[in-house]
Amino acid sequence: MELPAAWVPFLAVVLATVLFLANIVRRAGRHAYRLPPGPKAWPIIGNLNLIGMLPHRSIHGLSKSYGPLMYLRFGSFPVVVGSSVEMAKFFLKTHDTVFLDRPKTAAGKYTTYNYSDIVWSPYGDYWRQARKMCRTELFSAKRLESYEYIRNEEMRALLRDLHEASGRVLVLKDYLSALNLNVITRMVLGKKYLHKEATTAATTLEEWKWMFDELFLLNGVLNIGDSIPWLDWMDLQGYIKRMKKVSKMFDGFLEHVLDEHNGRRLLEGESFVAKDMVDVLLEIASDPNLDVQIGRDGIKAFIQS
Repeated sequence: MELPAAWVPFLAVVLATVLFLANIVRRAGRHAYRLPPGPKAWPIIGNLNLIGMLPHRSIHGLSKSYGPLMYLRFGSFPVVVGSSVEMAKFFLKTHDTVFLDRPKTAAGKYTTYNYSDIVWSPYGDYWRQARKMCRTELFSAKRLESYEYIRNEEMRALLRDLHEASGRVLVLKDYLSALNLNVITRMVLGKKYLHKEATTAATTLEEWKWMFDELFLLNGVLNIGDSIPWLDWMDLQGYIKRMKKVSKMFDGFLEHVLDEHNGRRLLEGESFVAKDMVDVLLEIASDPNLDVQIGRDGIKAFIQS
């Protein structure tokens, strides 16, 4: 529909006014703060054009030009990057309480039950409780020592597999990755899932490998919608669609794990003894005296972490 001629001058004045005020605000912001050096930002995208497929390497390259404290714009958001021992101490020790929170991203929302895990949860009572659980229950020295037999058994299994493969070309990284994940899954879930015989009703070996790889990848990508929120609904890179898919698959697997563990708890009754970290989490979550109650999604998010 064509606009009436009388509206054209009015809209032109409104647009010019908005642009003028935006320019004043931008200039005022520059004078209000002594910002660190950094590359000139483009409209809308900021400095995203300088960030490649490996953001940490791109930022490292920029820091060589602009120094250990650098100012960037990721779309709509200002970002200050510290890339030296002194700057790390400044942000992570001297002023750690100011910079504790992670930004809310699509990865935290879609792959960790709406920021319910240990990594993505915002600073507050829930985060403090999660930190205390990790320190005193899940990763205490006594708890980790109790799993030493698992590490020994898996190391012997690795050496046996390498001996059987002797004389053939092999990719050592695959064997070490399997060792690492087998140790973790036995400590956390009670049995190993990354093994040719280790399949469950909830997943297959191939799906298990794919879910892990996809989760690691998607929690490290630079999603455009996180930096330019008004573009988020378009999912330009397809990352959100992938996050929803892997989250749904992983949720089915974790539901199976929880059902198995709850079944054993009910079967053994008062003689039940926690054997892995899922058992410990279920015991903690059942405590009515917790400062913040942990629901089923919270337990799954902790397991995933």
